[in-house]
Amino acid sequence: MKRIPFLAIVLLAFALPAHAQDATKKDAMKKDAAVKPADPELKVVLDSWNEVGRKLIAMAEDFPEDKYDFKPTPAQRSFAEQLLHAAGSNYFFTNPVMGKEPQAAEDPKRDQYKSKADIVRFVKKSFADGAAAIQSKGEKGMTTEVVYFPDQKARVLDIPTASSNTAVNTTASSLCTTASQVLCRRSRGQRSKARDQLWVV
Repeated sequence: MKRIPFLAIVLLAFALPAHAQDATKKDAMKKDAAVKPADPELKVVLDSWNEVGRKLIAMAEDFPEDKYDFKPTPAQRSFAEQLLHAAGSNYFFTNPVMGKEPQAAEDPKRDQYKSKADIVRFVKKSFADGAAAIQSKGEKGMTTEVVYFPDQKARVLDIPTASSNTAVNTTASSLCTTASQVLCRRSRGQRSKARDQLWVV
């Protein structure tokens, strides 16, 4: 019985200095690590815009061309029409930033973009033009208010969020997971070969 308290005291005697050394090392590491300043607002907005574009372009490129006109139901847009809607809406959000009228309420027509390559090119161009519009405002212009209609306004820094909502709500969520079980692989990450065999088209 007398040995247990003695062993406990010995263990504590070794544990406390070791703990104190760890705390000292952690404090020194914290002081050495420089605090990284936040990215400029323009970079954050552009990164967000470009990430939405990257995902939508990946979906457009990955989707088989023979499935571009697939509609889950007759009342819904085809995959191609969804892409045209999302890319067209980019101009709705970015044209006013450049001092132009917002894009017409109508989506670009499918017969104007006959092939997958035409549609992918239009999607890429819409995001490149949007990035140029955002960059044209510079760091100080991020909080500039853009008027779309008398009762509809937004700041330049809100444009990627609006575009993301359009892209996700119209294209990714409505068709990418339902279109005849064709999955847009690059936009969703890597998958195993075993899982790919479950989704044979």
